[in-house]
Amino acid sequence: MEPDTGPCCASPSGTGLLRAATGSRAAPGGLSASLPGHRLLRAAVLLLLTRLCCSGSVPDIAVHFGTKTRYEDVVRPGLNLSSAAAGCSPVHLTAVIRHGTRFPTVKNIRRIERLSRLVQSQAPRGHGAPSWLREIQEQWQQWYTEDMDGRLVEKGRADLRNLAMRLFSSFPGLLSEAGLRGGGITVKTSSKHRCVSSAEAFQEGLHQVWDRYVHEVDDSLMRSFERCRGYVEGVETNATATEEVDRFKHGPELRQVRARVSERLRLEPDFLPPDLVEAAFFICSYELAIKSLYSPWCRLFTKEDAKVPTDPSLVVVYPRLVPLQSSFCPRFVLGKSCFSPRFVFVSSSVSPASVLV
Repeated sequence: MEPDTGPCCASPSGTGLLRAATGSRAAPGGLSASLPGHRLLRAAVLLLLTRLCCSGSVPDIAVHFGTKTRYEDVVRPGLNLSSAAAGCSPVHLTAVIRHGTRFPTVKNIRRIERLSRLVQSQAPRGHGAPSWLREIQEQWQQWYTEDMDGRLVEKGRADLRNLAMRLFSSFPGLLSEAGLRGGGITVKTSSKHRCVSSAEAFQEGLHQVWDRYVHEVDDSLMRSFERCRGYVEGVETNATATEEVDRFKHGPELRQVRARVSERLRLEPDFLPPDLVEAAFFICSYELAIKSLYSPWCRLFTKEDAKVPTDPSLVVVYPRLVPLQSSFCPRFVLGKSCFSPRFVFVSSSVSPASVLV
């Protein structure tokens, strides 16, 4: 799978950071302060409807979708963000938020197109083919186009709006409209279009106002790995950094999955390279995430098979994380007071790129 390593401040594919200034107690603004209960009810209803509409036809391999998993499928029941110890009130909120549901990137759209043409032209038709294979050949349409290229889908915007409403319902004093417009709340995002769109959608959900966005594109923070010498020299321009990926793609685990998937498609194994096995898995995950559909492509994989195509993404991501872990850690240290641990911000002059692994 494509590397998609988590929060925006620690990976190339995450989105915006919303931060309420420490100690800030901006006066709540109109709609923001008056309807916290309404917002909470609306967010709960939207989440419930989404789960009711989509939960009836979820493939059992969905637990292995990794970064392509639907957000509503991982919401923990009973999570209460607003609970606080007696006598305490929140003074600061930092939210590191991943971008919403998106289309495949151009690279994967081209793979999906190749796979579709292969199955249409080479897989035998007619008597004896399972119903799901006939559905792929006769009914399924390759609807992804290259201009989609990883852009946020409408459901992805809804992901962020709903998240914002839930956060506002828990912390109305920290996430007031006055705080956002007055600079007490900063919203930062990377220049990736899906991240910018997610930052906009979050603000729409926060205060129900469209086309009035207050956010900063800051790649030096949100895509700092691009300026990290340990990453650039050790991974990005290092031809040996992905040797483990190549070993995995030609290893016994994926070879066995290729053989089984080829047999189900009634193709010769040599016709189906590893990247097209991965593409079939992506179709299953994207169509569930974007359209809430149980795609016929999901029938290609058993639960055991599905454990394998997710592994390449981990093999790709690991070399990125090693230099990043060492470069980000000096920014924050755990300080101690006589009462309780606290986080102390170390001078920003400490550059992430100066710590190499």
